[in-house]
Amino acid sequence: MRTTVGIIGGGPAGLLLARLLHRAGIDCVVLESRTRTYVEHRQRAGMLEQGTVDALRECGAAERLEVEGLVHHGIELRFDRERHHLDFPALTGGRTVTIYAQTEIVKDLVALQLADGPPLFFEAEANGIGGALTEAPVVHFVHDGYQEELSCEWVVGCDGFHGISRHVVPASARRVYEHDFPYSWLGVLADVPPSCEELIYARGERGFALHSMRSPSVSRLYLQVPNGTAPVDWPDDRVWDELAARFAIDADWTLERGPITAKSVTGMRSYVHEPMRHGRLLLAGDAAHIVPPTGAKGLNLAVSDVRVLARALIAFYDKNDPQLLDRYSELCLERVWQATRFSYDMTRMLHAQPDGDAFDHRMQLARLRRIAASRPAAAELAAHYTGLPLAL
Repeated sequence: MRTTVGIIGGGPAGLLLARLLHRAGIDCVVLESRTRTYVEHRQRAGMLEQGTVDALRECGAAERLEVEGLVHHGIELRFDRERHHLDFPALTGGRTVTIYAQTEIVKDLVALQLADGPPLFFEAEANGIGGALTEAPVVHFVHDGYQEELSCEWVVGCDGFHGISRHVVPASARRVYEHDFPYSWLGVLADVPPSCEELIYARGERGFALHSMRSPSVSRLYLQVPNGTAPVDWPDDRVWDELAARFAIDADWTLERGPITAKSVTGMRSYVHEPMRHGRLLLAGDAAHIVPPTGAKGLNLAVSDVRVLARALIAFYDKNDPQLLDRYSELCLERVWQATRFSYDMTRMLHAQPDGDAFDHRMQLARLRRIAASRPAAAELAAHYTGLPLAL
């Protein structure tokens, strides 16, 4: 097969890039190693910055989002049994965020791709990339039991942290920065209406907790747990009891309980791979960077990457202008590092540190009280949470 842009990975980043390129008349092919069912039911983030919503609208994938998405005007911080609301529109000049599950974004993009889009191959596992430094890259992949080749002018790695794309870059040509946190998140899905209108970030001596939602009838909740924790270690009653204890405040508020339908444990990591371009290979999303989920930046960073990349490729083919492609890594990494810093700071501020002492505890409270009492401090958090402007 031949195409202009070969995209490895059929998650939100790869699918969105394919839609943006298709609408601009640029040929591409998407290779996804997993089945369609797996991809459409893979639980991930669900908080969308305004820029992410705009990108989905731009490619015609926001019809259900406009109806089912839950617009949020802020978040609530809880500490010392107190609650403090941050009003995003008031702090940012009108910006909001939207709750819409990644599973639904993928379903919408897959449906569009299959109905009116470039080829999308499921169960097509890329196992090699040749010619990344030349003008004739080739992606080697297995599909339906046969070894195949996709010849293209550019290869885009949207294949996540465990994909093959970034490993094509020689060790001498890359720089890697990473940090592992000494705790994880236990995440649960529950068939119960949310007990709050907006997300709750709770910090206490027992550890961190987050109350989120997937829909008006489904709640998504998280608990800080030690690394190495298994979901089986947490029976349903224990989960609800611990959540209630960490969300407790000196006010009339009750955590609603219901059937838990899924549990998983997620490690906390920061990771940045530089550069994000190597010859004719371009990296996007989790293939190039990972952030802890505290700041809800992962999906949104992936979307901002492909928005920059789509504009760069369109400028290259429509105007014969390579400037944006030449600056792709630079433009994306500026935003990546700001999101990495924000996510790191949020994580350190809200989680009980296993090796911490009374001083660490008081420093965390001081940071939280500064945000609760200072409009500039609250505005700084709100600006990053709702999303920095696209660097173009």
